[in-house]
Amino acid sequence: MKRVFKLSISSIIIILGVTVYSINVFADSFRIPEKFVYDLTWTGIKAGTATLGITKEGEKFKIVSTAKSADWVSVFYKVEDRAESLMARTGANEWATPLNYRLKTREGKHRKNKEVIFNVSQKKAIYIDHLTNERKDYEIPENIYDPISSFYYVRTLPLKIGESVYVTIFDSKKVWDVEVQVLKKEKLILPSGTFNTILIKPLLKSEGIFSRKGDIFIWITDDAKRLPVKMQTKVAVGSIVATLVEGYY
Repeated sequence: MKRVFKLSISSIIIILGVTVYSINVFADSFRIPEKFVYDLTWTGIKAGTATLGITKEGEKFKIVSTAKSADWVSVFYKVEDRAESLMARTGANEWATPLNYRLKTREGKHRKNKEVIFNVSQKKAIYIDHLTNERKDYEIPENIYDPISSFYYVRTLPLKIGESVYVTIFDSKKVWDVEVQVLKKEKLILPSGTFNTILIKPLLKSEGIFSRKGDIFIWITDDAKRLPVKMQTKVAVGSIVATLVEGYY
């Protein structure tokens, strides 16, 4: 049972975090501030709550995602995860440039407290583990994203059924070229409304928060806003589903 939830609540919220359009398209497409609240269910039973939101701080953008296990899950495996991404308009990227990425997780007895400081102009990322005091520099390309900002970048892309899009991510001390397959269109009836959606499937390969044994599916609305209304991933027993229940968007 513990293994099931380790691969579920924390993974679902972070995947909310996978265009050659400019930052102006981003501003026009997304409502800022924007926030989504999701119910996380395992085999139809509520297992937790997740949130994803973006705000503007001056000329910078801040994305925050959280995940928290339900009380009944926390009795034997408590999950409290938080990830933050800070970005700026610099012109180095086609969309926006990541400045700082922070991941702090509690999953049962396991803890993570990691940070990445991006210096895109110098093609360098500084990785810091605040628990072990590890600090190391890595070379990165100019067009790079962290795990959360990459998803907002994908939301700006022109998506065509049957064609893949690609995004470059720095995660787990490595640079990953991630393929996102665009599978089909589908109409969903959810507690938050009825949506015409596009189903996408990120092919995640990294060793950290993107390391999953089962396929991940994300339904985003088939309109300019590209709202993520549903996510699903298989786990050891059954599957975990994140369903949009409220927010402002």
